[in-house]
Amino acid sequence: MILLYIDPGTGSMLFTILLGIVSSLIFVFRKFLLNIKFAFSSGKQKELPGASHEYVIFSDSKRYFNVFKPICDEFEKRNIHIDYLTASPDDPALSMGYKNVHCEFIGEGNRAFARLNTLNADIVLSTTPGLDVYQWKRSKTVKYYVHIFHAVDEALGYRMFGMDYYDAILLTGAFQGDNIRKLEKLRNLPEKELTVTGSTYMDALLEKKETTPEPEHKKTVLLAPSWGPSAILNRFGTSLIEALLGTDYSIIIRPHPQSSVSEKEMLDELMNRFPDSNRLKWSFDNNNFDALNTSDVMITDFSGIIFDYSLVFGKPILYADTSFDSAPYDAAWVDEPLWRFEVLPSLGKKLDEKDFPHIGDLLNDLIENPEFSEGRKKVTETAWQKKTESARLTVDYLISKHKEIEA
Repeated sequence: MILLYIDPGTGSMLFTILLGIVSSLIFVFRKFLLNIKFAFSSGKQKELPGASHEYVIFSDSKRYFNVFKPICDEFEKRNIHIDYLTASPDDPALSMGYKNVHCEFIGEGNRAFARLNTLNADIVLSTTPGLDVYQWKRSKTVKYYVHIFHAVDEALGYRMFGMDYYDAILLTGAFQGDNIRKLEKLRNLPEKELTVTGSTYMDALLEKKETTPEPEHKKTVLLAPSWGPSAILNRFGTSLIEALLGTDYSIIIRPHPQSSVSEKEMLDELMNRFPDSNRLKWSFDNNNFDALNTSDVMITDFSGIIFDYSLVFGKPILYADTSFDSAPYDAAWVDEPLWRFEVLPSLGKKLDEKDFPHIGDLLNDLIENPEFSEGRKKVTETAWQKKTESARLTVDYLISKHKEIEA
C-alpha cells in the first residue's frame, strides 16, 4: 500500500485554491440566478432576498468585541441596521439583545471564511489582517473593505501583507499613516483611504476606568507578554516567574490569547510548573480590565497592552529585553526601528535578564517614580487622537462612505 502524505503548508495552500474555486462557482451560480430573475421580472433586477447588507462587521475572535461594541452601540443609538458576523460561538455580541445590530455566528475558521468569500455587502469593517492573502478572499459582491486597528500601535507590527488589500484604514493616530504609505510605494499598491477616527476600545476602557474605583489589593505585578519565539514566556518564562516569586508581590500572568493556540505546549508546561496559588494567578478572561485595574506595575515585551496600561491607567511598565525578529512582519520591509521600541523608554524601564535577582527593587522604584507621566502624555498625543470621540467618528465615516458608494 502506498501512503500519501501532504505536509501542512501544502495542505493549506491546496485548501485555499479549492476554496477560491468553490467561491467563484458560488458567485457564478448566484449571478446565473440573478439573470434568470432579471429575465422574468421584465428587466427589473433585484437582489436575492436577504442576500445584501449595507454595513457588516466581521470579528474573527470574541476578544475584539471591545473594539466593536462602541460602534455597535452607536449604530443602535442611531436606529441604523448593521450586521455583526462573528467566528466565535461565545462572542459577547450574541447575547447583547440589540434591536438594530443583527449578530450571527457564521462558524469557525474556514467555515467562516467560506461565508465571507461570497458575502454581498456595501461595506465590511474588520480588525482581521490578511484579507486576500490567506483564506479570506475579497468577495466580488462586497464594494468596500475597511480595516480598524485593535491597538494604538504602528502599522508595521502586522504580519506581512496584513492590510495591503483593504480599501481604507481607520487610524488611531496620524503617525500610523506614514508607514502605510511607505509599504504601498514599496509594493506598488494603490493608496488606501486613511482617516483618523481614534480608538473605540481605548475610549471605552477609559470610561470604565474613570467610573470604577481601584479595589484594595496587595502589591501586584502583572506579567502580560505577547506571543511567539521572541516573547517573554518563550525567552525567560521559568527564570522570570521564579524571580517574581522571590519578591513580596502578588503575581498575575496573562498570556496572549494566541499563545493558547500557537504555543500551547510551552504554556501548559509553565502552568504545570507554576500552578495557581495564593501568590500567583493565571488570567485568561476575555476582558482584561480587572487584571489592569488591580495591578500596580506591568512587565511586558512588545505587546500592544503596553499602551492600555500606560495611557489609560497611567501605570509604569518594565519592558523585557527581547530580540524582536521582524522577519514575519511588515517591519521587515522598512529599514528603521519600530515606533513602539522608540517610545518605550518614555513609558518605563528596560528589564535585562541580569536584573532578575533584584527585580523586586526595580518594581518598587517604578511604582514610586513619577518621571514617566510626561512621556505618557506625549505618546497619548501621538497615538490616541480624537480621544473620547472614536465611536461617533467611526460611524460617521461609515455612513458617509455608504452614501458615497450609493451615489
